[in-house]
Amino acid sequence: MPIRNRYAEMLDEITGWRRDFHTHPELLFEVHRTAGKVAGMLRDFGCDEVVEGIGRTGVVGVIRGRASDSGKVIGLRADMDALPIHEATDLEYASETPGMMHACGHDGHTAMLLGAAKYLAETRNFNGTAVVIFQPAEEGGAGGLEMCRDGLMERFGIQEVYGLHNAPGLPVGHFAIRPGALLASSDEFEIVVTGKGGHAAEPHKSVDTTLVAAHILISLQSIVSRNIDPLHRVVVTVGTFQTDSVASNIIANQVTMAGTVRTLDAENRAFAEQRIREIAEGTAAAMGASAEVRWERGYPVTMNTPDNTVYAADVARQVSGNVEDNVDPIMPAEDFSYMLEERPGAYIFVGNGDSAVCHHPAYNFNDDAIPFGSSWYSGMIEARMPVEE
Repeated sequence: MPIRNRYAEMLDEITGWRRDFHTHPELLFEVHRTAGKVAGMLRDFGCDEVVEGIGRTGVVGVIRGRASDSGKVIGLRADMDALPIHEATDLEYASETPGMMHACGHDGHTAMLLGAAKYLAETRNFNGTAVVIFQPAEEGGAGGLEMCRDGLMERFGIQEVYGLHNAPGLPVGHFAIRPGALLASSDEFEIVVTGKGGHAAEPHKSVDTTLVAAHILISLQSIVSRNIDPLHRVVVTVGTFQTDSVASNIIANQVTMAGTVRTLDAENRAFAEQRIREIAEGTAAAMGASAEVRWERGYPVTMNTPDNTVYAADVARQVSGNVEDNVDPIMPAEDFSYMLEERPGAYIFVGNGDSAVCHHPAYNFNDDAIPFGSSWYSGMIEARMPVEE
């Protein structure tokens, strides 16, 4: 595979960085050790500018090419945070922090982008400016949004932005991408159903809130099966269901359920919220109870710009002959979506081989993927900002 020879030479070094991050996981915005190490390494590489504290604990490095008359500025993003999961890998470099681990490969993403930054700072074989972005709090904290709100795009003049994620099950050295929606939006809801509690022996004197809530739960599944175009993808999941009573002979007064809604377009996203409110409130009213729906908007759809998807796929083909450029979208969410709302760009998957799935306690990033990911990152800079010979 025509990966950059420099990355083959650097593989042991980059692997060492990755495994150090793996041993010392940090959550959300509390990535102080990781961010400090990243910033120090970028300075050691000779980046022209290193800025800390963007989006609270994000780090940005600026690398100028041997020429700059193109006026182009391209951003490359990696995420740094881990997950609140107890590791079950028995690796010699396993997490030393109980209840935390890099179960999604962000340690690998960070290491690959650091490898690309070192290469780009050494070679500067491009005409323009490369901006390397190390983001906190992808796992539920919307760190990408925080960095954008902190002026990431405007402050550094970013015109296009690219990111990647490892993909368990996709062979190492393979890439997958698609134009348009690649990952889903993710919103959270809570439904509080209130009836009239009482004794299990006298249900006629009560409004059985558990029964009402059960009807609501089942009816929510009709949104996907009966209200959404069968060719569209929407997922409605109720993850928790709790009564305010723990006694088997009591009819609960209140039931709280919570879940998520995932969609691939704005129209279905808004419609799903509308229908959940209608079903919960209407079903409860029909059965003599009441329902309050609380809604929290989460990450938007990760939407690849068509032209930039082509650019990203072309670079992936230069790195590897194995590129699926119209892969099916998937329903997890990703806060790189906020950056793609601000600037054109694309997000791509790189194979992690036959590993445990992301967010599993036995997951581990495959270090053999490092040369492919680093080559793609730096390849985007050299391809989008070529030096005229």
